[in-house]
Amino acid sequence: MTWEEVGHFVVGWPLTVILLMMLGLVARFLLYRAVDRLVRRAEEGVLPDRLTQLSTDPTRRVQRARTMGSLFKSIISAVIVAVVGTMILSEFVDIGPILASAGIAGVALGFGAQSLVKDFLSGIFMIFEDQYGVGDVVDAGEATGTVEAVGLRVTRLRDVDGTVWYVRNGEIIRIGNKSQNWARSVLDIGVAYGEDLSRVRRILEEVAHTLWEDDEFQGVIIEEPEVWGVEDLAADAVTVRVTLKTAPLEQWRVARVMRERIKARFDHEGIEIPFPQRVVWQRSETDDTDAEAGHDKAGDDKADDTEAAATGAAGDG
Repeated sequence: MTWEEVGHFVVGWPLTVILLMMLGLVARFLLYRAVDRLVRRAEEGVLPDRLTQLSTDPTRRVQRARTMGSLFKSIISAVIVAVVGTMILSEFVDIGPILASAGIAGVALGFGAQSLVKDFLSGIFMIFEDQYGVGDVVDAGEATGTVEAVGLRVTRLRDVDGTVWYVRNGEIIRIGNKSQNWARSVLDIGVAYGEDLSRVRRILEEVAHTLWEDDEFQGVIIEEPEVWGVEDLAADAVTVRVTLKTAPLEQWRVARVMRERIKARFDHEGIEIPFPQRVVWQRSETDDTDAEAGHDKAGDDKADDTEAAATGAAGDG
């Protein structure tokens, strides 16, 4: 080994490794700063204050921004470690065969873990697009419930009866978020065909307006309620639709209170809420005995008539 080789081994490689590590740390620091700046802008919101308040909850916006920042930082760290590690390794050994072997192993692993990769990619896009978050009520097709946890691979839901559902992100074809930004209570109220629909519409508007002005529901009902009119002409009722735009997750409570008030007001105004009716005939033992007696009497009368007819025929002969 020559002195040049010894000097390169003692000074060249350590210096190269240190420089690569410092370069990686500087790149990581700068990228982290950029992510933190984006997170702060996302927490503050890019829309005007009024539109920001209506579009999304500030707490949820901050939580989502921090989640995205943590995800980006993890990706940045993984990429920098992989790149710097590969460059440092290339200073000691020939990494060509290693990269070729890693490529073959990666292809084999990719064929065996396609569903896992699909789940991770779907989870990343779901978080990035804010399709749903913790606390939202969603319909994921096979499962419906409140989101308890959102991961890159699995989303955990709890339905109304307490069942916990674990849904793989890659298996979610479509999802309905029932609590994002705002919600709507839709009530279909049935009345009898004999009722005056103009009067029914006026009463429903009064009940909805009273609920809208109730101090308990200030900030819960976010727009003036509307009576859309006749929705259906069913076999036994005329259906009138009432809608109330509410804050997220409040549509069910508003609908329950609205139904209670409509029922009380209809009872006061004498408006009939139709319900299916059925006529039932009940036969008693006395009726059965009378029926049997009548049947026997009819048989005797018929026998007497037959005998009388036979006697008359014999006399004529």
